[in-house]
Amino acid sequence: MAASESSAPTDPLAVDMPLRVRYVECDRMGVAHHSHYPVWFEMGRTELLRSLGMTYRQCEDAGIFFVVTYLEIRFRAPAHYDDELLLRTTQRRMTRVRIDHDYRLTREGIVLCEAHSTIGCVDRSGRVSPIPSPLRPAD
Repeated sequence: MAASESSAPTDPLAVDMPLRVRYVECDRMGVAHHSHYPVWFEMGRTELLRSLGMTYRQCEDAGIFFVVTYLEIRFRAPAHYDDELLLRTTQRRMTRVRIDHDYRLTREGIVLCEAHSTIGCVDRSGRVSPIPSPLRPAD
């Protein structure tokens, strides 16, 4: 990866995460299958949450769950087996009950994919619930 790609993001609401495309994630042509991209995005959201001082496990233990309510992906170029990729996950917007994220997946500076998602916060019964105050900016 290029030096600029491996540097830490300066935005506290963004996290960079290196990925290597595994054989199991590819089709017979060695191209990463589209079904794995949402999994990578969840990995990015998990690391972003961790960088904010909480883990999904802590949220779930407290009865707070995040569900994907929207996902849009724009594929620009394929990822291949054993490629070293960089996923940048950015928290674009947060309301009292939802978080919007942007994703940018690159290989050596080439944009392979851009995506957007919305996750909603719910309680154990699936009812909409406020995002925990440690994750929300001061009002």
